[in-house]
Amino acid sequence: MLKTLDQFVPGESGVVKSVSGEGKIKRRLFDMGITPGAEIAMRKKAPLGDPIEVTVRNYELTLRKTEACCVSMEVAK
Repeated sequence: MLKTLDQFVPGESGVVKSVSGEGKIKRRLFDMGITPGAEIAMRKKAPLGDPIEVTVRNYELTLRKTEACCVSMEVAK
């Protein structure tokens, strides 16, 4: 099942299928290691949904909701 990273709930994980967005946002996500094929696990979500904390490539990363909605994910079964 495909969904964007901002739609994940804590404890859910998946694999990045694609990264969209404008130049600066897409470049920033790639620089942080969010590339197609990378495994990401949702760790925490703030009460209002922004920001979110994820684990990618064995490190913790905090993303804004506007950044997370640019990451299309395949949910792990």
